[in-house]
Amino acid sequence: MTRLSAREIAHRALGRLVGDETSLVDSWAFDSRALAPGACFVALRDARDGHDFVEAAFDAGATVALVDDDFAPPRRVDPGHALVHVGDPLGALQEVARSLRLDRPELHVVAVGGSTGKTSTKDLLAAALASEGCYANAESYNNEFGLPITLCNAPDSARVVVTEMGERFAGDLRALCEIARPDTGLVTNAGLAHAEHLGGREGVVAVLSELMEALPGTGVAVLNADDPATRALTAATLAEVVTVGESEAADYRITDVTLDGRQRPSFLLEGHRFRVPLHGRHQAWNAAMAIAVARRVFSVPLETIADSLEATTPGRWRMELLETASGVTILNDAYNANPASMWAALVTLRRIELRAGARRIAVLGDMRELGAHHDEEHRIVGERAAELGIDVVVGVGAGGAVIAEAARTGGVDTHPVADAAEAIGLVATFVQPGDAVLVKGSRALGLERVADGLLASDDTGGHPGGHPGGHAGSSGRCGGGDRP
Repeated sequence: MTRLSAREIAHRALGRLVGDETSLVDSWAFDSRALAPGACFVALRDARDGHDFVEAAFDAGATVALVDDDFAPPRRVDPGHALVHVGDPLGALQEVARSLRLDRPELHVVAVGGSTGKTSTKDLLAAALASEGCYANAESYNNEFGLPITLCNAPDSARVVVTEMGERFAGDLRALCEIARPDTGLVTNAGLAHAEHLGGREGVVAVLSELMEALPGTGVAVLNADDPATRALTAATLAEVVTVGESEAADYRITDVTLDGRQRPSFLLEGHRFRVPLHGRHQAWNAAMAIAVARRVFSVPLETIADSLEATTPGRWRMELLETASGVTILNDAYNANPASMWAALVTLRRIELRAGARRIAVLGDMRELGAHHDEEHRIVGERAAELGIDVVVGVGAGGAVIAEAARTGGVDTHPVADAAEAIGLVATFVQPGDAVLVKGSRALGLERVADGLLASDDTGGHPGGHPGGHAGSSGRCGGGDRP
């Protein structure tokens, strides 16, 4: 990233400097536990107040903290450290990111939007564009504070930045595009995620169109040829439109999709077979969109893309396929949930091969922010679980209860429970070696704890191929709520 002094940060953020103006910053963070020495800590206020962690951030190696005007440090600012006081730390962070982007017009920004699959597609793009000097955030930093952090942390050596853009309200993508100024935009699909705030499917298409409208006439828009929203998204942009999908009309057509025993897809595209090390048939679409960007925009050779894609690793709690020492398969897709991702996860569970007598168990929780669609969409999930032959459904929360009731009507063994803790205790009583367990629900439910509980109760006590649970930003924003 561009190395900045405290004085330069204060200038860009229109802030008041207290302390050593020569203090240098070479990274940015809003989590005091996850920052690197030499970082600027951004104190955000939300469910938790980041100002309570400024001292911890300095102790962990931060050299500068971006704080609001009312913050009074409990101790003197040490030499080599500084505070930058601003009216609004979030707005100041965004202004710094916007200014850094304007300083680097040669940087090519690829923005990934859509109702589902953004993080996986971002990870696949980062792999496909590795040879182009690509930088992408490791986490799902796709909102009003995550995106500017990504831009601020982009190294000077990066020629391409891939960033997610999440949408919960009308205007969200327009605001993010104003900061990032994307050259290429990609929309995975348009579903019902956050439909409560966006006004149903039409509102979802409208907010995704904000990304299309922000692209320059010299840019490229990559869209899903199999999604009905593509026609409207195409009409919203002056950029060149490239389509990807199984449709015969697709510019980059996916054919011959196959899955291996661990549900990792491979497919043919432009006469070349690509293998995707992520789980679920839908990952073929995410990978194909990454390939289209790498080919059309950057002219990366197919062989290079194929080799790079095979190095992609799944994000935490996103279609992680784990196995305990006793032989229980866990499909941990607990990061978030909406109707489209629920269907994809259930289909993947159904396709997992089991030995005779083993069962497919789905622990399914609420899909939040569906508004008027809430009961109907949860009922559909339960019906689909029954149609797919899922053996057991554990419904978590109010929405999970609707899922369980619909699945029970379809002949499934169902168990409604109140929360993740109850689900852990229940599943542990009947899961057997050889069973496969899907864990899926909106972020607020914390259903990753079910997967962690199954792993911890196993003889190994470990997390084979997975990640430890628990994650929250210092301000309570990262990993909390039901952000896209």
